[in-house]
Amino acid sequence: MSASDGAREPRLVARNSLSGGRVEGSVVQAGEIHHLTVYSGPAEAPAAPALPVPRQLPPTPRRLVGREDDLAALDRELGDPPGAADVTVVVTGPAGVGKTALAAQWLRRLSGRFPDGQLYADLRGHAPGGPADPAEALGGFLRAFGIAPVPGSLAEGAALWRSLAAERRISVLLDNASTAAQVRPLLPGSEHAVVVVTSRRRLTGLGIDGAVFRPVGLLSGDASVQLLAQRVGAERVARERTAAAQVVERCGRLPLAVCLAAARIAARPVQPLAATAEALGQESQGLAALDVEGEAVRHALDASFEVLGADTVRLYGLLGLLPFPVFTLDVVCAVGGLAPGEADRLLDGLIDVHLLEEMEGGFRFHDLVKLHARARAEKVRGLAEGRAAVDRVLDWYLARTTAAEALLSPSHRTLRRDYTVEPGPRAAEFADESAALGWLDAETGRLADTVRWAAALGRAATAWQLVDAMWPLFLRLRPARLWIEAHRIGREAARAAGDRAGELRMLTSGGTGLRNAGAGEEAAEWFTEALELAREVGEPLVEADALYGLSQTHRTAGRLTEAADCLRGTAALRESRGYDRGTALARLALGEVLIVAGRPAEAVPVVVEAHRVLTAVPAPYEAARALAFLGQAQVALGAHDEADRCYAEALAEFRAGRARHWEARVLELLGDLARARGDLVGAAARYGESFARYRALVAPDAARVEAALAALAAPPGPAPATD
Repeated sequence: MSASDGAREPRLVARNSLSGGRVEGSVVQAGEIHHLTVYSGPAEAPAAPALPVPRQLPPTPRRLVGREDDLAALDRELGDPPGAADVTVVVTGPAGVGKTALAAQWLRRLSGRFPDGQLYADLRGHAPGGPADPAEALGGFLRAFGIAPVPGSLAEGAALWRSLAAERRISVLLDNASTAAQVRPLLPGSEHAVVVVTSRRRLTGLGIDGAVFRPVGLLSGDASVQLLAQRVGAERVARERTAAAQVVERCGRLPLAVCLAAARIAARPVQPLAATAEALGQESQGLAALDVEGEAVRHALDASFEVLGADTVRLYGLLGLLPFPVFTLDVVCAVGGLAPGEADRLLDGLIDVHLLEEMEGGFRFHDLVKLHARARAEKVRGLAEGRAAVDRVLDWYLARTTAAEALLSPSHRTLRRDYTVEPGPRAAEFADESAALGWLDAETGRLADTVRWAAALGRAATAWQLVDAMWPLFLRLRPARLWIEAHRIGREAARAAGDRAGELRMLTSGGTGLRNAGAGEEAAEWFTEALELAREVGEPLVEADALYGLSQTHRTAGRLTEAADCLRGTAALRESRGYDRGTALARLALGEVLIVAGRPAEAVPVVVEAHRVLTAVPAPYEAARALAFLGQAQVALGAHDEADRCYAEALAEFRAGRARHWEARVLELLGDLARARGDLVGAAARYGESFARYRALVAPDAARVEAALAALAAPPGPAPATD
């Protein structure tokens, strides 16, 4: 499949139903309808499996030592009665003080008040790679409730998020925020939501949004000793009370540093606590060159590091090379060149001394530990061992993403792949399309970081090829900003690599992303550049792709004649190369343009031929779309019975394939047909079914159908005056 046809490939994401949703069956929202009896319509096809209620809070200790006053203060912010109105609390304090643990435990205690979900996003306010784009977190929230693809613009995504949250009782933890501007689009604005924001900064700008602020300080001396005793044993601490007090004071009574020191002590059960106290009191150069908040963490990290074995030390340093804060076991195996069992063993060693946190979906360093690991990584970055580790990770991501591409978009998988060691790593096969798409969804952030990383390292071929392999991610999940950013990087990388085929693919695929994001003029520039380059190097199929992309930008701008001309050129080029499916898709798009232009008689033979080929390929989803367009043309020509037949066949196919958006669209078209026949009862019923499905998808099309229902319900105007 070519990039230009990408926007039309079926979405196979089985995530359409809204967890906790309130739309069931067929609904008509039409005010008063005079002289109409509204019925429910035919039974709905079996729904896709509902997603579980999101419960995304990170794990926390069963008991937070020394935070009783903080928990009580947070409880008071809920108001009287609790949860009567929305609450946004900003928890602030230095790194390592336990802000996330406090916020997560408080929200988990209140989980019964949030039956519709508890959501979490790490905004990476102080991560080495820079803060997260709020659009990334928004996409995660929307997908957690089954919305895919997510809107392209941040403003549209934020509006959809507020609509989704309006009737839900949810809590949201926005962790490691950098600025108020980063947080603001993520606020649900619901009367039933509680939001906790954690940050090292005060974020006073959120005060205008009604936020309240809770600073979190260091533990008291007694609480710090209790925390140490909790980790190493009360009897041991009681025997060396003075040494224990020295340990926690030299940790600055910072919970992270105390936990790190406790891990070191626990790893040496026969060594007295006084030895750790002495070690923490000595100057260490572990993070001397880095900007870290206080000496206590540096000393504690170096002390924890001393207890590691040589293999674990090696892995720790190599993990510091990675550009992302969270990584999976597969990535650990790749960076270390390890078998899964060996990687698991070494990870356990890092977790035991609190240098690594295990979390859902992988492992992560605390921000300060990440700095420590990066400092260790600098010692191997330029050496053969470090370069080989980077090569293994880049090759693994390229191979794994290409495996997903080959399964999800096989006709797109045509361009070269360059690995450091040929034939490259053997990527495990995905069980099915759902597994492949699920992996792409989960890895989106890391794939974005890997593309940037490859480009920054001068690995131009890897950069553009990874962007190319991510095509099904862009097509199915629609991360609009990443789609554009990645293709900008990919275009420059392909040029740097001198790969014309890669540059052409980046131009057509990136042009599609720009067009979908509403940047029509820039998209036209990319497609025009691709058209000229394709003609220069003699690539007729890429020339066809560029013409197809230009047709879509013309259509969006209302230039229907130009759009039709481009599509005729696309079909001719593809037909000359024997690309039957692509030819049919171009003709299908041409038929749609002719219908929009008010030329249904010309559209019918074009769409009929497209339907014939797509049925033979077979491409059932696209063939069903052809039937829907054919039905529209027949309605315009007054052939209502033929239109009814086309719509019925299309609707059956869309229901069988769980193409919910197109199911809603055909129901809307059936409403238009009933209205054209003068059957207002039938029109109201079909519009009602369509409206219910659009609402379940939180689709903007719902407003259009609601207006159609309102028009049916409007009382007739006064009769014309007579003489």
